[in-house]
Amino acid sequence: MVTLLQLIYFLLPVLFLVLIRPLGLHSKIMQMRGEVVVTMRGKEIRLERIMNRNTKKTVIIPMDHGVTNGPIPGLIDMGQAVNLVAEGGANAVVGHVGLALHGHRQGGRDVGLILHLSASTMLAPDPNEKVLVNTVQNALKMGADAVSMHVNIGAESEAKMLQDLGMVAVECMEWGMPLLAMMYPRGKNITTSNDLEQVKLAARVAAELGADIVKTVYTGDPESFREVTRGCPVPVVVAGGSKTDDRTTLELIEGAMAGGAAGISIGRNAFQHRNPAKFVRAAACIVHANKSVEEALEVLKV
Repeated sequence: MVTLLQLIYFLLPVLFLVLIRPLGLHSKIMQMRGEVVVTMRGKEIRLERIMNRNTKKTVIIPMDHGVTNGPIPGLIDMGQAVNLVAEGGANAVVGHVGLALHGHRQGGRDVGLILHLSASTMLAPDPNEKVLVNTVQNALKMGADAVSMHVNIGAESEAKMLQDLGMVAVECMEWGMPLLAMMYPRGKNITTSNDLEQVKLAARVAAELGADIVKTVYTGDPESFREVTRGCPVPVVVAGGSKTDDRTTLELIEGAMAGGAAGISIGRNAFQHRNPAKFVRAAACIVHANKSVEEALEVLKV
């Protein structure tokens, strides 16, 4: 007796010849598969422009503060600011359209460009509410290697920001554009910005919605931050926070890397440093060469 499985096995080729090929479904399926391969390969290529190919880690310097805070020290001359951190070995900078329009140097050491798609100002009724101000397609036209978005988990406008993140992630998949999601626990019910459970949630949300890299806050020690990185299936980079002294910032970097971070995304402590190039070089030796804080401090002395 012919079993049901045997019958299906013999009928599959007939089904293919009678239904799938005449309808052109086979070619459509293969075309769709090809498009997926191309877009994913596009992401891979662009990710290599904002990360170190050998270490698979990254030193990112955000410079999107001009929209939030205005022309703060260190970002008055955007081109010079980019020059200095690029000289120190930054893998990428983050900025709004203005960084590409007014900070393009046409020379110097190359550095990846991540265009920021969301914004708010410090004068807004709710500065935690980030709105979309750019698109993935426009970022591609402007030569960006990736795009980024800021989402405040716990804010009153969280729902809209999550909706925007999800839609942008889908567009990034379609266009082969890497997405960096900046995820912060912030809002009226958030009492501690680096609470472990809240940071774990923020990071995981970004990965679940399609981000390729997640930026979030340090939880205070390598052991707890390891829980954040283990719970997030995409690379996590640590934020630098408020301006502080060299040792404190370098200790944060060392701790985050020990906790499984894939790099850093540090702004003020880099571009407002008395010597931005040296600071970035010192930070990079921890991120890419696994050097200690003491060794990094020696780099600053050279």
